[in-house]
Amino acid sequence: MVFILKFTMKPNYTKTEFNKATSTNLLSCFCYNCNTPFNVMKKNIAQELKFNRGRVKFCSKKCHNLYQTNQISITCTNCTTQFTKVLSQIKTNNFCSSSCAAKYNNKHKTKGNRRSKLEQYLENELVNKYPDLNIHFNHKDAINSELDIYIPSLKLAFELNGIFHYEPIFGNDKLKQIQNNDSRKFQACVEQSIELCIIDTSHQKYFKENNSKKYLNIITTIINNKSMNILNI
Repeated sequence: MVFILKFTMKPNYTKTEFNKATSTNLLSCFCYNCNTPFNVMKKNIAQELKFNRGRVKFCSKKCHNLYQTNQISITCTNCTTQFTKVLSQIKTNNFCSSSCAAKYNNKHKTKGNRRSKLEQYLENELVNKYPDLNIHFNHKDAINSELDIYIPSLKLAFELNGIFHYEPIFGNDKLKQIQNNDSRKFQACVEQSIELCIIDTSHQKYFKENNSKKYLNIITTIINNKSMNILNI
């Protein structure tokens, strides 16, 4: 197994090999530009691990120059940090870390594999009924945690709580975890002055449009009342 450390070099040696080597023994590293293995003395690697100067990243000066030429400075789509990236790897959205990529994707996703048929039905209906209203579905942008439905202009959110929120289908520990998460969402909404409406959908055993309209009616009634109240202020 290759022992990889989070430094500027790309080791091709195991931790055991590193510990056994003397300061002048050669250890293998991968070139950052061509990915070809090349040998470096342990004492030079030790210096790199200590000071992170980038001196053992390339097998040759030519590769070093090519690598620098092929990189440009870009801005992270999520946190706006400046970082360099190889031209061939640049995409529409670029991130300085996997953490930033995850945060951005979670905030901007509109659909996911875990969404129920009821959620998808409600999204389609609400988008058609309110074409001029900006409605977020399963976004994390408001409270840094998913809300099933959120309308920023109305500071109004909805959570569709199925049977898993009320009964220990997967055990008491899982139920407690879900309910604790529900409590955190509610508190986060309070702190952001968001009105959170909890809709109990646990009685819906399976999805059908005719047994889903009641939930749509609840949501549209609340939206309409909220909109009227804002207009009358």
